[in-house]
Amino acid sequence: MCAQSEAIILSLENATIANGRPVITHCESISPTLLFYRASQATALIFGTKDRTFSSVDERVFCLPIVTSKIGSLRVNNKLPLGAFIICKNEASCIENCIRTLDLCSEIVIVDSGSTDGTLAILERLRLEGLPIRIFYREWTGFADQKQYALEQCTQPWVINVDCDERLDPDLRGALPGMLEAPATVGGWRIPRRPYLLGLGYTPSFVHEGRMLRLVRRETARYVSGMLVHEAMTIAGGIRLARRGTLLHFRILSIDVQIRKEGDYGRLKAEQLRQQGKRFRPLRLILSPAIYFLRYYFMRRMFLCGFPGFIQSATGAVYAFLAESRMYQDEFSERDRVEDDRRTCGL
Repeated sequence: MCAQSEAIILSLENATIANGRPVITHCESISPTLLFYRASQATALIFGTKDRTFSSVDERVFCLPIVTSKIGSLRVNNKLPLGAFIICKNEASCIENCIRTLDLCSEIVIVDSGSTDGTLAILERLRLEGLPIRIFYREWTGFADQKQYALEQCTQPWVINVDCDERLDPDLRGALPGMLEAPATVGGWRIPRRPYLLGLGYTPSFVHEGRMLRLVRRETARYVSGMLVHEAMTIAGGIRLARRGTLLHFRILSIDVQIRKEGDYGRLKAEQLRQQGKRFRPLRLILSPAIYFLRYYFMRRMFLCGFPGFIQSATGAVYAFLAESRMYQDEFSERDRVEDDRRTCGL
């Protein structure tokens, strides 16, 4: 029996094909207590020490405890082949609980844009506790560009994007291993997100804000450039909907603070639309707020959450109204201001 510290695991992920069979060509020194593998991925799992190799087919010799599992993906020290990436600035109030739900990830990439509130101290403490955190500093360049940079720092085959005020609920954490075993034709997963509502708590599992594309294969994912708000990713392959588990959105804001935040988002949305060559359209100003409210209140079932659900839906409608109103004002304000000044002065 060889010592675990001397073990060399020949990685299935770096296999090449010979005669229709995977042949492992790359080795990596690790010291796990458990190794999960899928026997169907290769003729046999090969492992050993520097001067001797063994096969899992040979039942007389085992270097490590070997377990055949339905999980399928290679898991070392109970970590998934999954990286998480987060962008942040001054998120000391919520980032710790977010990161603690990512302990199954093999890496947690944080891109900070100048925190001064103790966020970095929290991250360093969590890193010293053993969480696989890697911290990068980058000046703020916009949501999509910042997240693209964070994505590019990841190394795992699958990645999940999480905001600082989000958490993975227990059901989602339990479902992740199976989701990572999706066929190669699947490029990503949409995950429902449940908000925390003042006066209610988290909404029930069947009430959500939307289904977010967050879990993707790293090599084929890319953020759409030029999006200033509500950034989106493009991926190769199909997209599936997670049937089990949700993201929990925990951000407690008073209504006045929330409205100011929606105003900021509305301004960015209007700027984004102008950059795309779009102009103000009266029908959108009239209809968009109502459509937004109805979609949230009925289609996403916020009506089941009483007054907290009504307030949440109305706040979203305010965002739609502010975005369209800003489009109108930006388009006409400069012209009207100049013309009014000339008329007043008799010019």
